Amino acid sequence: MHPALAPYTFARGGITVRNRTVLAAMTNKQSHADGTVSADEINWLEARSIGGFGIITTAATHVLEHGQGWEGEFGTWSDHHIDGLAAMANAITRHGAIGLAQLFHGGMRAPEALTGLQPRSASVNELGRDLGTSRAMSEQDVREVIDGFGAAARRCELAGFQGVELHGAHGYLIAQFLGAGTNRRTDAWGGSQQKRTQLLAEIISEVRRQTGPNFLVGVRLSPELKACGMNLEDSLETLRLCSSMELDFIHVSCWDIQAMGVHQGQEMHYTTVFRENLPEHLPLITTGGVWSAEEAGMAVEQGGDFIGVGRAGIGHPDWPHYLANDVPEPLRPPFSFNHLETAALSPTFIDYMRRWDGFVED
Repeated sequence: MHPALAPYTFARGGITVRNRTVLAAMTNKQSHADGTVSADEINWLEARSIGGFGIITTAATHVLEHGQGWEGEFGTWSDHHIDGLAAMANAITRHGAIGLAQLFHGGMRAPEALTGLQPRSASVNELGRDLGTSRAMSEQDVREVIDGFGAAARRCELAGFQGVELHGAHGYLIAQFLGAGTNRRTDAWGGSQQKRTQLLAEIISEVRRQTGPNFLVGVRLSPELKACGMNLEDSLETLRLCSSMELDFIHVSCWDIQAMGVHQGQEMHYTTVFRENLPEHLPLITTGGVWSAEEAGMAVEQGGDFIGVGRAGIGHPDWPHYLANDVPEPLRPPFSFNHLETAALSPTFIDYMRRWDGFVED
């Protein structure tokens, strides 16, 4: 049996996942302008649960109305979202998968064109493309964000999700606080890496306060993030700090599982570096261009406890079955419109994937 198909039981609540395959969070722009979940968003996730994934992660969902990053993004900032969230959670779990909602705030990447407000961040930062600057968040703003994450997690638990993934990667608000380039504060929320991690620590505490004892909470991190001024050693210091927090998993977003960084003078795969700097009890999800059973095996050998896929899961709702049936290589892009439609992508999602060079046939 492929090691990624072995079940796993989380210490918290004794929640058992049927295998170690993870559908990573993927932007798809399928939901409604008021933040409510669409049937298309539900259908595409349900198909991946039917297809055998162990964990299904939703697209990133903004925890405050002014945290929206793009059109068609569903929200968790209001109680009026709960009914749709419940339909989504039920569609995922009734076929045997574990459902996680990925919570985030766009920060300086929440455009004024969508929110009507000047983007906010840890500090005043250039937005690029002649869009001006973000404004530095006040203490009240910071507290609003912390409360927003907690309330969003509570709504997800009420809706039937087994847990949440806090999006601390890819340059969104949490990452903007973690990075020395985007966080130049001199108060309690900036300075050392420990202080720059304080927002994440407070969010985790608030999520724990507003949810039950069996609710899973994890965080997704980038190993390096030049856009925020965060190098590998900064990330590892954040990781060590996370190890003492009340977390159930860490997700390292490698983009490419073969990517490497230099730690203590030695070049190592990012997954391996993260695994070696985590306590044994804390499982590691790794993602980064995995398509084949061989690549999934490499990710396990590097130290991944769970193997996440994005684009492979878009093209193949039943991707775990390729591991089960020892198929050496599932079909790679470009995919036809009909193939993706059969894979439960809406025309909106398919059009969005045309932005990925070579993913959809012309």
